[in-house]
Amino acid sequence: MSPGTRRDFLTLTAAAAASLAASNGSPLWAAPPRVQAWATSKDKRWGPISPSAWHPLRPNSKAIRVDRADQRQSILGFGAAFTDASCYWFDKLTPQERRPVLAELFGSSGLRLSVCRTCIGSSDYSASLYSFDESPEPDPELKHFTIEHDRGAILPTLRAAREINPQLFLFSSPWSPPGWMKAGGTMLGGSMRKQYFAAYAQYFVKFLEAYSGEGVKIQAVTVQNEVDTDQNGRMPAALWGQEYEIEFVKGHLGPAFERAALDTKIWVLDHNYNLWGRAIDELSDPAVNQYVEGIAWHGYAGTPDAMTRVHDAFPAKHCYWTEGGPDYSAPDYLTDWASWSHTFSEVLRNRAECIVGWNLLLDEKGTPNIGPFSCGGLLTVDSKTHQLTRSGQYWAFAHYSKSIERGARVIASHGEWDGISHVALENPNGSHVLVITNQAEEQPVQCQSGGQGFDLTLDRDSVTTVTW
Repeated sequence: MSPGTRRDFLTLTAAAAASLAASNGSPLWAAPPRVQAWATSKDKRWGPISPSAWHPLRPNSKAIRVDRADQRQSILGFGAAFTDASCYWFDKLTPQERRPVLAELFGSSGLRLSVCRTCIGSSDYSASLYSFDESPEPDPELKHFTIEHDRGAILPTLRAAREINPQLFLFSSPWSPPGWMKAGGTMLGGSMRKQYFAAYAQYFVKFLEAYSGEGVKIQAVTVQNEVDTDQNGRMPAALWGQEYEIEFVKGHLGPAFERAALDTKIWVLDHNYNLWGRAIDELSDPAVNQYVEGIAWHGYAGTPDAMTRVHDAFPAKHCYWTEGGPDYSAPDYLTDWASWSHTFSEVLRNRAECIVGWNLLLDEKGTPNIGPFSCGGLLTVDSKTHQLTRSGQYWAFAHYSKSIERGARVIASHGEWDGISHVALENPNGSHVLVITNQAEEQPVQCQSGGQGFDLTLDRDSVTTVTW
């Protein structure tokens, strides 16, 4: 066959194949994408399992149907908090110990955490009580402002994590303004005084600029951790009435960021679902709305559909789930992955764009801790041997963070029966992720997508991630 004749033959063959593929709606050689799955249950941790091959759909009362045409919010990522307490323990590890721990949390073959929280001054999980402007007298000009405390363990840890994952998104929250800004003069409870709003806005600006000068850019801030409680003066906390947060954001914080040419996002509320009405009221003020990029949510009270209510009222605003951590003293601290995964799936099904746990790392007693609560870390480090223990929450995170990429979109998934929860996503490259939580006994399930299905057996009390 001459070269010219061969070219003509190949051109005609390709055209015929393309025409046939178009008439059938898919390429002649197309095969269903490969299904892979991993499970965590009594006998395995993120262990590979074998789903069936794709097959034509058949009736099944226990079926999960994925509908990629119904696309919802995009995902920012998953992570936990670099509290002073967590960074205290990262700093206590030797360099040879610290490097693999950070790689396990942030590396491409580890949990791939990509959104983390820092504290603006002391939280309850700190080794000591401190702010960035410790002054015995009011200091509205912020002459005593310094981030020196954070240069010890916090900033080096943040830089090391960002070196492993350069795309790490950091947001920061204050548990309390400096004591001299508050009624009562202490960081332990009480409320903010309006006369220091301007100074406090500059306090945020100076914090962001100082961190940036240390090579750590903060991409978002919340006005106050848990605006609606002072924890009875037992830990750093501050009451912020709704009208206070409104006035502070529109009259001081937003304008201060504009003057300083900061692109840092402002999130409000940073508290529980049951305050969803407050979020709507604040966003209803146009002068606040223009500065607020999103709402930060905690899941300690109320139900996650509150996030959907706020999204439906203000669809241009974003929802972020910014705190939730395990109790190290709970009997199922090491095995409550299904409970956490159920929480995570409901959070994502209700418009949240990130899920951020509480402390990344604490010791076996949940310390350092200057507050009243018995939280545990995502990881526990033995204070003497430095041996690590992975919590149930850690294994729940693995089923989301290892497979879901930044920019993935939540897509609809349907199918309800006792003990089962699920959430589906489509990654930017077109691959799909389905996370199924089974809080009941072992049971079969059929997963359906695009007119085909495959079968799985779900272990008792398990989390299963499926990709295709």
